[in-house]
Amino acid sequence: MDIKFGTDGWRGVIAQDFTFDNLARVAQATARYYKRHKKIKNGIVIGYDARFLSKEFAEKVAEVIGNAGINVVLSDKISSTPMVSLLTLRRKAAGGVVITASHNPAKYNGFKIKGDFGGPAHPEMIEKVEKELAKIRTAPPTKKTFAELVAKGTIKRIDFTQAYVEDLRTKIDTERIKAGGIRIAYDAMHGAGQGVMDQLVPLAVSLRGTFNPSFGGAHPEPLPQHLRELAKAVVEQKCDIAIATDGDADRVGAFDEKGTFVDSHRIFAVLVKYLWQQKGWRGEVAKSFSVSQIIDKMCKAYGITLHETAIGFKHLCRLMTERDILVAAEESGGLGVKGHLPERDGIHIGLLLCEIMAVRKKKLSDLVAEVMTEFGWHHFDRYDAHLTEKEKKRILGVYKKGVKTLAGHPVQRVETKDGFKLFVQPGWVLVRASGTEPLIRFYAEADTPERVQALLSAARAV
Repeated sequence: MDIKFGTDGWRGVIAQDFTFDNLARVAQATARYYKRHKKIKNGIVIGYDARFLSKEFAEKVAEVIGNAGINVVLSDKISSTPMVSLLTLRRKAAGGVVITASHNPAKYNGFKIKGDFGGPAHPEMIEKVEKELAKIRTAPPTKKTFAELVAKGTIKRIDFTQAYVEDLRTKIDTERIKAGGIRIAYDAMHGAGQGVMDQLVPLAVSLRGTFNPSFGGAHPEPLPQHLRELAKAVVEQKCDIAIATDGDADRVGAFDEKGTFVDSHRIFAVLVKYLWQQKGWRGEVAKSFSVSQIIDKMCKAYGITLHETAIGFKHLCRLMTERDILVAAEESGGLGVKGHLPERDGIHIGLLLCEIMAVRKKKLSDLVAEVMTEFGWHHFDRYDAHLTEKEKKRILGVYKKGVKTLAGHPVQRVETKDGFKLFVQPGWVLVRASGTEPLIRFYAEADTPERVQALLSAARAV
């Protein structure tokens, strides 16, 4: 079968597409690509999430890469995507691999590639891996087994978690958080963040912090519809903040003390204000195509250069490696901050929100209201439509031909950087096919929640 990398890596249904043989082909192609890398003597870093067979899949990848004559550093337990990125950077490795399907449903697994800079591989790097992959039609033969490569020292198991926790202690003022008495509720969603947050700060509430490859039947994406128990707990247990991370712990979701969801747009705005005004940090800002216009307003007011990219953190990562980026963020809960990694990191961002609350001595709801009062209230929502390929093509075809009105508002302009973004007064709608799942995503922003829902309904009804 033909294997294609999407927005962030290759993902497939376990036992259907994501098989040991197909995985071995992808691992072989990755090894061939990295074999020419100037840092290849430092090897490849491999980690894996809490999904079904992730450990065994990671061992197969290590075996294939080890048989290609490349040294491998393999996590000794479940590890988050940011952990792999950090270890890749710290060990000056040629690259990294994470066995994860991130926020996808439990039936999926995946293969993410990391660059030597400690973030998602750039698009041209993935293209080269895909070119190598096209030449490999069958799984490579096994010369030495995984056990033999471990015995030889080609594959070494190490603790990624401890290195990551120690690193975060140097970047987050955890003592200030503890001294502030902030009550934190954390939901690992049975993902790779389990057992990590409580090593950094005391938790008032801990949910889904156990190994469960089916994610308890839930979808491991930190959106309000998947976090009802967390929203309830933050109010009942009188917590100041609730934090959730996805399957591989690179995305974040949050609730304030009232149980109101604080989406990534609001988190983004709070971070920019804090880092720019409170900490006095400088730099540029980068956002993906589906992020709120409030960031545009803030950057204009503060005199910050703003970059907008196609969707996929790999595009933001490139900017973080090439320019002095203060904060980079996407709509789906992925945020990266200067001084850490050119990578999303849900635990880092969640703790940074706690630090802001402790330093500014304000509730999370007040921090959000402060930004919205200054720059105008912006409301946002997204609807994911699972469709047949025929219906998907029909809807995208309608938008390609052109839509003149939405919810009674004339379309003022259309941008096509990634999908179809239609601007109306007030607000916008983005219609885009997912790069990792068989669906179309509809995004909308307006000045009231009611207008957002009207725009979403109109966009889906074309």
